[in-house]
Amino acid sequence: MIYMIDVVHKNMELSPSRSVVESLVRDALLSRIGSSQSTSHAPTLEVNSSARHMHISPENLETLFGKGAELTVHKWLYQEGQFASQQTVTLVGPRKRIIPNLRILGPCRNLTQIELSITDAIQLGIDIPVRMSGDIEGTPGGYVMGPKGMLEMKNGIIRAARHVHMSPSDADFYKVKHLDKITLKVTSSGCTTRFDDLLVRVDPSFKLEVHMDTDEANACDLERATKVELFKENVG
Repeated sequence: MIYMIDVVHKNMELSPSRSVVESLVRDALLSRIGSSQSTSHAPTLEVNSSARHMHISPENLETLFGKGAELTVHKWLYQEGQFASQQTVTLVGPRKRIIPNLRILGPCRNLTQIELSITDAIQLGIDIPVRMSGDIEGTPGGYVMGPKGMLEMKNGIIRAARHVHMSPSDADFYKVKHLDKITLKVTSSGCTTRFDDLLVRVDPSFKLEVHMDTDEANACDLERATKVELFKENVG
């Protein structure tokens, strides 16, 4: 492909030097190549299974683990500053059914919330709604046992709506905005699965990552996935 560059001179008797022409050609090529790359290459997408876990407020952490208790890192997660802590608890449901070794994720938040899969909820003997994280009004609760005390949760047990974390530049690429819906397609060994209505969550601190629960991950054979794609359905 040949790129044509027009050079205008105030003095027509002067001709540009070879170095000037080479510089102009190089700048034009880099501009065209950079523009093409920015529109044709999708950002790197991570899709991860989110096992059952608990988010906790500082006050509730002290109830369960004692005054002055703090979360300590067991494993860093993909999102910046997020981690699985070393602290675990036991969740008690109706008729004394329990889920032991429920891991707390850090850092602490301003509310306490537990996220389960449908399989977990059946095991526990409760019916849980699908909710966006933080939307816990009218949700079921339970008892949580820690090494230093017990916490009665009036509400806060949910199945987290499947969602994708995006930075503003990622959102621009996919042409979506905060709280829009998008579709994920997972291709694995002999199986293609679509997940519609992924909730888009946009924040400058986010890296591009889809979160789904363990039931969803098992259904699409995520562990053996060969391709994952995000796309927005065309309207009409």
